[in-house]
Amino acid sequence: MKNLFSIRMRATKKVGIQKSKKSQITDVHISGAEGLYKGSEIQATVKRYVERALHHPKGTADSIVVTIEELMQKPREIQLLPVATIRCGKPVQGEEIAGLLLQLLGISKRSIGRSFQLIKRGNMRGAALITAKRGCRLEPDTKRGVRASRLGIDSAVSRSLSRRLQKFGINTDTVKEALILASKVISCEYVIAELCISDDPDYTTGYVASKYFGYLRIPHIKPQGSSSGGRAFFVNEGARVKNVITYLEKIPVLATKEAPCRGIISADEILSGSHK
Repeated sequence: MKNLFSIRMRATKKVGIQKSKKSQITDVHISGAEGLYKGSEIQATVKRYVERALHHPKGTADSIVVTIEELMQKPREIQLLPVATIRCGKPVQGEEIAGLLLQLLGISKRSIGRSFQLIKRGNMRGAALITAKRGCRLEPDTKRGVRASRLGIDSAVSRSLSRRLQKFGINTDTVKEALILASKVISCEYVIAELCISDDPDYTTGYVASKYFGYLRIPHIKPQGSSSGGRAFFVNEGARVKNVITYLEKIPVLATKEAPCRGIISADEILSGSHK
């Protein structure tokens, strides 16, 4: 695991918005990607990331920032979360399922409502850090949010994961990258759960992740064509905010252990506990 590099890409586009009868120019997030790679993989990875930024459903980026950073510490090894897809046909049903899952994890209705409100508002630069009971936001900068970063997957585990996901027709970069990110987030001792809805207008699947349920994909959680989306990390009321942010943003982790992958299951199967 020597000489690993963190490669991070963020792409934005300047757009005009109407605010208080005045037109303003703002940067809108187009695409992002990251991972931990060997030095020999840098060139191919950067090319792949830039291609993604230039050919994205949200438009062509006019600013692409790629950061390459050699790791100065050995990554912590984590296990991937178990994967399953919940049968869901429309946004109302998807939100209801996500809400019930979060409630079973001890998240209050107030906190759940706050998270959906923020996610539907869209254009989130990072994730909202929300307390599980009172629904308070804890990020020092609510415009920036919190970003899970410096994360990757062992190459052998990645190949095995691809084979497992292929059986269920979901072997895509989108699914794999979200799973790795969620696995890091949930490995933080203070995080109870994550709710995510993609801001990609062509991708309508969201997820709820937790230690108890694993990584549960929820198709059709938003309407086709909607560019609203974002993430919320739910933490316990006594969470040490500085420790949470340091772990999520600065401590490198590498997924070196696999977990089960399942196909489509019913919400009742999950909510009743029979998925275990």
